[in-house]
Amino acid sequence: MGRRCADSLEPRVVSYIDDNLLPGEQVVYRARLHWIIFARPVLLLIVGVVLFLVVPGVPVVGGVVLLAGFLLLVPPFVAARTTEFGVTNKRVIVKTGLIRRRTLELLLRQVEAIAVDQSLTGRVLGFGSITLTGTGGVREVFHRVRDPLELRRRIQGQTV
Repeated sequence: MGRRCADSLEPRVVSYIDDNLLPGEQVVYRARLHWIIFARPVLLLIVGVVLFLVVPGVPVVGGVVLLAGFLLLVPPFVAARTTEFGVTNKRVIVKTGLIRRRTLELLLRQVEAIAVDQSLTGRVLGFGSITLTGTGGVREVFHRVRDPLELRRRIQGQTV
């Protein structure tokens, strides 16, 4: 992950964005994935609890559904902890993944277009997909981003 901070009394892990800033570069905005990534596993856990506690004679099925719910929580938990979106005064930086890491570092002057796609549910709950298009054909899509309109505003605010 990141290195530990030496200037603090309590140790904390430095994010990928903080660890890779250029000289004179400052983070102006950070975004994360939305909590909606946990919706399916939590729904499965609720079904498992209902089966386990309410339906007599079916605790084994409830236990299996609970176990499946817990196992399905792992990927979104890892994604939530390891995905970073950052806007600096010089770049847009995105990092996803733990074992298989994927990064995008796009200079602000190379950002050609920023598209936001939100479903009705996404508009109500505050999440959506953001597509960054850069010079040279770079096109990256990121799904279930928390407050994608604000992320777009912050990127555009730095490019003006």
